[in-house]
Amino acid sequence: MNKLKQRWGITSNLQAVIILTVFAITGSASAWLSKPFCVWLGITKEDFGGWFTLIRLLIIFPIYQVLLVAIGSIFGQFKFFWNFEKKMLKNMGLGFLFKDEKPQI
Repeated sequence: MNKLKQRWGITSNLQAVIILTVFAITGSASAWLSKPFCVWLGITKEDFGGWFTLIRLLIIFPIYQVLLVAIGSIFGQFKFFWNFEKKMLKNMGLGFLFKDEKPQI
């Protein structure tokens, strides 16, 4: 647990438990919400066959990103999850979505 706390830059065991709880809730909620969203969009396994799983994963991704920050905020961890999102999206090559906080020289 100490390595995880050090990596995330947190000091409290309670904060670590809260963060892990938010990750668990968000993962379950995004997977659960993707089914009705696929139905709403008319995306069915019968129509897309083997591609259905990939399409559903692509749908889950943005739902997960939004829910992670929202649920993290509810648990009082907005700053941690906002910084986590920015770092993750930058690592995926989507850093252009955020303004640089430090000017490039």
